Amino acid sequence: MSVFSSAPRIPPDAIFALTAEYVADSFPQKVNLGQGAYRDNHAQPWILPSVEKAREIVHQGLQHEYLPILGLASFRERAAELALGKEAYSKKQKQKDAHLQLATCHSISGTGALHLAARILRSCLSPLPKVYIPEPTWSNHNLVFSTLGFECHTFQYYDSKTKSLDIESYRSMLNTVESGSIIILHACAHNPTGLDPSPEQWMEIGKIMKERGLFPVFDSAYLGFNSGDVDKDAFAIRYFIDELEMEAAVCLSFAKNMGLYGERVGCLVLATSTEEVALNSQSLLESHQRSEISNPPAYGAKIASAILSDDGLRNMWFEDLRTMSGRIQSMRETLYQGLIRNSAPGNWDHLLRQSGMFGFLGLSPAVVKELKDKYHIYMAANSRISIAGLNPDNVEYVAESMARVLKE
Repeated sequence: MSVFSSAPRIPPDAIFALTAEYVADSFPQKVNLGQGAYRDNHAQPWILPSVEKAREIVHQGLQHEYLPILGLASFRERAAELALGKEAYSKKQKQKDAHLQLATCHSISGTGALHLAARILRSCLSPLPKVYIPEPTWSNHNLVFSTLGFECHTFQYYDSKTKSLDIESYRSMLNTVESGSIIILHACAHNPTGLDPSPEQWMEIGKIMKERGLFPVFDSAYLGFNSGDVDKDAFAIRYFIDELEMEAAVCLSFAKNMGLYGERVGCLVLATSTEEVALNSQSLLESHQRSEISNPPAYGAKIASAILSDDGLRNMWFEDLRTMSGRIQSMRETLYQGLIRNSAPGNWDHLLRQSGMFGFLGLSPAVVKELKDKYHIYMAANSRISIAGLNPDNVEYVAESMARVLKE
């Protein structure tokens, strides 16, 4: 009798399983629209020029010593400054490097930041508040919080009839949940729908949350990548923390916006109400980090820190962000035009209302399966596609194939 005989068989992660299926496919015209990783116009991974330059700097005198438990200090500082903006960041720090009202911890990408946020909330709150997660959302949101004992609930974020943000359901949820509830917020580039609240809607959401004592957890994986402008993409974070003076958790990832996917570079920023709370929270984060990973990996964070700390590299990175977001927007518009040209049944205006890496097509599971089985076009079962997987060589094939299947 095995100690592990009661272990359940858990299905593989859907997106990673889809990618494995794509890799095994020998069809020459196959298209991968599943996994969210940037690709250039030749369907190849792209190392950002700013990252290439930063690597040259980091490699000079590179050593492989441990980082402190909380991670690379310069990275934590610059990451928090990026998210909050220089003015708001300066308001929340002292003159002598000691952070006032901010607790930060270098994490294992965005997933690690979410996990640390969940752990510190679990340590500080009793009984545990309920967590409200948009439907649909990134699958790891529920997994991270539920495995730590939180009771997770969904609220309707997407209106499948209008193919737009369901702000009425959003507003209703905020006005009816218990005070103290935790709300998961996509800072920008909502995954999977590509639909974000407008600045005016964010302001309304923030005001309701403050009035009702709801706690915001921002998942911020696409700052700058969504629109090409970090300041625009960070609007909600800065409005909640600086304008409304709310406490919040900001979970940052630099996988997408710096192309550091495998380096797992992330940071958790907690905006707190007082210096003492910040110091206590940071000590608790340090304890949690020590018990889980001891200390975080250094290489990717050194690259990110080099970019964020140097004006020249930072401006080069801003240009890289505009390049990536511009290419994705171009492919989004090209797909839209291809669907219209091929007389694909239905209205496709929703594609142009969406932004960021993902497109939410609104196709049935049967159509998604047909596209994969007959045309070797791979996408998530809910018809979320990574726009980054499109390029000038395959976008017309995708549009033609979708039109054929829909007509059939």
